[in-house]
Amino acid sequence: MIELRHLRYFIAVAEERHVTRAALRLGIQQPPLSQQIRALEAAVGVTLLVRMPRGVELTEAGRAFLAEARAVLVQLDHAVDTAQRTARGEQGQLAVGFTGSAAFHPLIPAVVRAFREQSPHVDLLLEESRTGDLIVALQKEQLDLAFIRVPVGDTTGLVIEPLLNEPMLLALPAGHPLLAGGKRKRIALADLAEETFILYRRPTGPGLYDAIITACRAAGFSPHIGQEAPRMVSTLSFVAAGLGVSVVPESMRRLDTEGVAYLSLADMPGPVAPLLLAWRAASVSGAMQNLIAHVREMAGTRR
Repeated sequence: MIELRHLRYFIAVAEERHVTRAALRLGIQQPPLSQQIRALEAAVGVTLLVRMPRGVELTEAGRAFLAEARAVLVQLDHAVDTAQRTARGEQGQLAVGFTGSAAFHPLIPAVVRAFREQSPHVDLLLEESRTGDLIVALQKEQLDLAFIRVPVGDTTGLVIEPLLNEPMLLALPAGHPLLAGGKRKRIALADLAEETFILYRRPTGPGLYDAIITACRAAGFSPHIGQEAPRMVSTLSFVAAGLGVSVVPESMRRLDTEGVAYLSLADMPGPVAPLLLAWRAASVSGAMQNLIAHVREMAGTRR
C-alpha cells in the first residue's frame, strides 16, 4: 500500500538526486529511507530511480510519477486548507430565510452586508417565506438560519433566540379623517374602535395577528376585520386602496408606499413585533457561528 510518507520520501530523493542528502533533509537515517523507496517501487511495480555511483537518476516512469506525486501533495494541502477555512467559517455556503415583514427591518440588510464584507468566500443564499414554511425548511435542513417573528409549528431541535421587539404603528389611507389638520402624530387604539381593519392573514403570521387582536381587546374593543392579506406588502396595498387601516411593524414604513400614512400608537405598552433568529441546535458550522455572532452584536444581544 502506498502511503503519503512514501510520496514525500520519493520527492525528496528525486529532488536531491541523492539518498543520503534526502535522508538529512527528511531527518531520518539513510537505510530506512532506501527501504521505503524500494517498498514504493514494489507497490508501483516499476523502477522509479536508477542507483548511480554518486547518487540516483529518475527513470522515465520516475519522472512521470514525480509530477503526479507532487500534484497529490498539493491537492492534499489544498484539502487541508479548505477544511480548516470551512471550520473557521471563512468559506462555504449558508441558506438564510426571513419572513416578509422581517425583511424590511434594517438589522437584516446590515447583518448581511457586514457578514459579506468579513466572509466574502461564503455564499449567502437568501429566501423569503412564511414563518411556518421557514420552520419546516429548517427542520428539513433546507435552510441554515431564519429570521422569524413568532415560531409556529414543530420547533423540536431548533434554537430560537430573541433579538428585539419592534414597535408597531398604525397604517391608514392618506386623506383619512384621523389625519385632518396634519398635526396628529400619535393615536390611541381605542380611537379605532369603529374602523375596519386589514390584517396579515393569521395562518401566515399568527404572532402579529394575535398581538394586534390582543392589543385592541385591551383597549376595550374587538376589531372589525374587513380583509386578511396573504402578504405584509399586500396589507399596505389594501390600506392604500382605502379598504381600511392596519397595524404593522415600524420598519414597514421604509416601504414608503404611495397613498399610505402612518401614526404612532399612544398605548403603553403597545403591540410589538418580535424579531427572532432560529437555527438547528445540532448543526452549527463555522460560517453559521460567525453569522450568529454578527447578528448578536448588531442586535445588541451578545451572549
